[in-house]
Amino acid sequence: MATKMPKVSVAIVGMGWVGGVIAAELTKAGHNVVGFERGKTRSTEDYYHVHDELRYANRYELMQDLSKETVTYRNNEKITALPMRTYGSFLLGNGLGGAGVHWNGQYFRFLPYDFQIKSKTVERYGAKKIPDGMTLQDWGITYDELEPYFVKFEQMAGISGDPTTTEHVGKMSKPFPTGPMKQTPAMKLFRDAASKLGLHPYSMPSANLADNYTNPDGIERAACQYCGFCERFGCEYGAKADPCVTVLPVALKTGKLEIRTFSNVTKIVHDGKKASGVQYIHVPTGEEYFQPADVVILASYVFSNTRILLLSDLGKPYDPKTQTGVIGRNYCYQVNGAATSAFYDDKEFSTFMGAGALGAVLDDFNGDNFDHSDLNFLHGANIALTQTGLRPIANNPTPAGTASWGKEFKANSIKYANRVLNVAAQGSCMPFRHHYLDLDPTYKDAHGLPLIRMTFDFEDQDKELVKYLAAKTKAIADEMGATKTEMRDSLSTYNITPYQSTHNTGGVMMGADPATSAVNNYLQMWDAENVFVCGASAFAHNSGYNPTATVGALAYRTAEGVEKYLAKGGSLV
Repeated sequence: MATKMPKVSVAIVGMGWVGGVIAAELTKAGHNVVGFERGKTRSTEDYYHVHDELRYANRYELMQDLSKETVTYRNNEKITALPMRTYGSFLLGNGLGGAGVHWNGQYFRFLPYDFQIKSKTVERYGAKKIPDGMTLQDWGITYDELEPYFVKFEQMAGISGDPTTTEHVGKMSKPFPTGPMKQTPAMKLFRDAASKLGLHPYSMPSANLADNYTNPDGIERAACQYCGFCERFGCEYGAKADPCVTVLPVALKTGKLEIRTFSNVTKIVHDGKKASGVQYIHVPTGEEYFQPADVVILASYVFSNTRILLLSDLGKPYDPKTQTGVIGRNYCYQVNGAATSAFYDDKEFSTFMGAGALGAVLDDFNGDNFDHSDLNFLHGANIALTQTGLRPIANNPTPAGTASWGKEFKANSIKYANRVLNVAAQGSCMPFRHHYLDLDPTYKDAHGLPLIRMTFDFEDQDKELVKYLAAKTKAIADEMGATKTEMRDSLSTYNITPYQSTHNTGGVMMGADPATSAVNNYLQMWDAENVFVCGASAFAHNSGYNPTATVGALAYRTAEGVEKYLAKGGSLV
């Protein structure tokens, strides 16, 4: 029997960006909060002088142990799902700070179009533009309504970026708090070439600080050193914004946050209308506990949020045959594949240096910024040249046709080690009725609980998108004056083996209709008024961007909603 703990105002499951933001806001307002993290604690000191590519990038030090819990996947319902036993397609963070510790820091607000995507699509092209099976829907909130919360996240994190934005992105009521990152020779090549083609490049907004910064909570952080150890690594300088150096210290300083590490929440306890708390396992001992709370907030990753709700029998599971139910609906990924590599015989670049969000980008072919009337896809992609720091184990570029071993391979490896630049598109992913998450009927985790199962494949929509965007990346790369360019313009069946993107979304969608969404625009559950489910699981589709900015903005809005709920109760919309 689970040991019952003393009741608290708020229980937060997951201590990454979402949990950290909400914990900071609620504790500053005087509420007592318990935060659950199933991994270990972390701090900046853990990463001092630890530029260990093998340990972190190749052996996944900061990631979830897949032998204890993983994801099963299949491309369609005719295939038996199998577990992901080694990391490939995406990385699942574990430990205090979650994926907010090992992210690159690339920061993009979703476009105004994204939040009203169905309405805007029908308005411009008619309802027939949406293909059969695509479960496109509006988010139940507009860009303008969410804009002040983007500002809150940016001021907290110290986002660096151009003081002005292009016509292709949403309007900003306040500029980024620090200026753009440095411009490298490679970035200048990209920007000059794109501008000559009539496009609108700008510096990538970055959570890697361009300058020393003190945020509104008084947190001081130093500027980025451009060491190139961002993605899959913790930042030894604290220059990359992460929950452990921004929001969590603020919450802990109030004395009203208790963080319980090695605590794996397995279930929300409820009576069908309201939650009474959460049940969790103390991982080292296997002991079970029950934590009563007035409000329960799921703030973990996409798969965990969906899985906990399904294990708790809270909310109606999605049925792809009838398209009824909402938990597990509209799972989306990211469509990466359109890219062009530029090889130079006469130029070298210091590509071993960089930062996770050092780059130049453009949005001319993102969202609905271009005419889709004669195209067989919706949405688009952000196109960028990034200089994130190419580390020696993972990067060994050679031109097509090079032997995979021997004298020629060695010679080309040495020659092109710092002579290759990549222009790549990060594409959107639209939802389809047959893409969803549910509980696997066969495979279980180390505690005997069913794993989450993903059913997903790339569609014709995605393949057409990649083909179109690849031509755009090649045009830019050709204009950059390379000796040779090689385009990648095809997408086949989704394969979970190679790394692609950790930008999974959906499963607990937000919206205005309880029949097609699980949470309202405060991320409050329709089926349980004191349960809030936050993070990218709320996205109704995935944009041509990294999700963190929108995740962060929604977290600030949720914190506001929880305060309102604690004051008066009831539905917030």
